[in-house]
Amino acid sequence: MSEKTNSKTLDRLAADVRSCRICVENPEKSALPHEPRPVLQVSGTARLCVCGQAPGTRVHQSGRPFTDPSGDRLRNWMGIEEDIFYDAGKLAIVPMGFCFPGLDAKGGDLPPRTECRKAWHDRLFAAMPQIELVLVIGQYAQAYHLRSNRQKSLTETVSNWRQHFARQMDGKPAVLPLPHPSWRNNAWLRKNPWFETELLPVLRGEVQRLTMVP
Repeated sequence: MSEKTNSKTLDRLAADVRSCRICVENPEKSALPHEPRPVLQVSGTARLCVCGQAPGTRVHQSGRPFTDPSGDRLRNWMGIEEDIFYDAGKLAIVPMGFCFPGLDAKGGDLPPRTECRKAWHDRLFAAMPQIELVLVIGQYAQAYHLRSNRQKSLTETVSNWRQHFARQMDGKPAVLPLPHPSWRNNAWLRKNPWFETELLPVLRGEVQRLTMVP
């Protein structure tokens, strides 16, 4: 497939995702409790991809990924500002669920909708063969990108980041597992200081390498 053809395929896919209504019109279980607003950022030139869970309430309102305190912390981890983070030519953002899934009985976000993964993810990543590294944030993204190589817990998976980062098979991009940058993980970050001292320098180095202008 030529670069031009691949770009048209990706543009068409992205447009289809943004107009997707599967979780309302043909849901696997209960329908999405509000109007869909799919959020993603893709291009045929980005070499780095961020794959998280699903938009929260603020992102659902803004229509732009990571426009919340979690996004601020993630950008700090990565060592970049918004101008790089929101440059689709340099960085793709493909969450496991494209729409805000709603809230559970305790006021927390529901899990990402499984319809998104089944309908779109394989096709999107196939249309972006230039991706060299995927940052997989949280257990849902790690389950998809690491599959049987994922450990039993998020802590085990992230603490084994070196083996996941080193593994590149069948032409697929390298993977770097991260915890979710939510304030809910402040205790986890305090208990695991190696994350800041060992993993973050590697993360920032890779982000710098992959987002530099050729």
